[in-house]
Amino acid sequence: MAKKLLQLYPTPSENIELKNLYLYKHGWYKSNTTNPKVTANFLSSLDGRIAVSPNIDTKAQLPKHLTSDEDFRLFLELHAQADCLITHAGYMRALAENSLGNILQLPDSRESEDLANWRTLQGLTPQPAVVIASSSLDFPMHPSLKEHNQQVYVATGQQADENKIKKWQNEGYEVLIAGKHELVEGKPLIDMLTTKEFKHFYLIAGPKMLHTMVNDQQLSKIYLTHSQQFIGGKFFNTMLDGEILNSPKLELQSLFYDDTSENGHGQFFSSYECQYNL
Repeated sequence: MAKKLLQLYPTPSENIELKNLYLYKHGWYKSNTTNPKVTANFLSSLDGRIAVSPNIDTKAQLPKHLTSDEDFRLFLELHAQADCLITHAGYMRALAENSLGNILQLPDSRESEDLANWRTLQGLTPQPAVVIASSSLDFPMHPSLKEHNQQVYVATGQQADENKIKKWQNEGYEVLIAGKHELVEGKPLIDMLTTKEFKHFYLIAGPKMLHTMVNDQQLSKIYLTHSQQFIGGKFFNTMLDGEILNSPKLELQSLFYDDTSENGHGQFFSSYECQYNL
């Protein structure tokens, strides 16, 4: 039997199939868009944890019991709509250490075959391009990027080490200078990538990248999964990291409830459009 969710918004309420929920009616892809679309997706506990660590010296990681098959399917539906992924050096290092799973490509699996077919129908490349933001420029390039023939860019700030910039250029990667200091900034990065004819940017980065995209008024839409569980812990990451923001108006677009998730906890799936006072 196909998995059903209870639609709470828009009303009236109805039971709706989970598969393709974010690919069609509640997706973010518009083939005829002229403006860039930047989208993020976060999974959180009810007490706001997206990653936890046992101590201050250990890198925080996503708890396995926070994940679910349902959330991952919807994550992949959003991933499938991107022509460009934006990630960061910390993820590349964690990927090399096998402390995080590889989400740089859609899985080559029977369960994801429909998503690959959808990309083909839209005229998209089999896998999206990837931008790796880094101030240090110290990270390994994952072999799967070359294996899948993905276009890869390295992004950094104006104060980055010139020798390290040349190193990446000598290895054949285009380096984008997208920030006045050492950090990558949201608007310069999106402006540069838009000139390369990318339109749909999906953030698979953490709290700092979300902060810079919101701060620079670049985030278009955000999808949130709230798992009905408390995690606690002294050392953890939350969705945003940085200075206080002048928040955009977040306009609710959809809200769904799942009371029988694979991990044994209920969960809410919501999406919001970002409205800025320009």
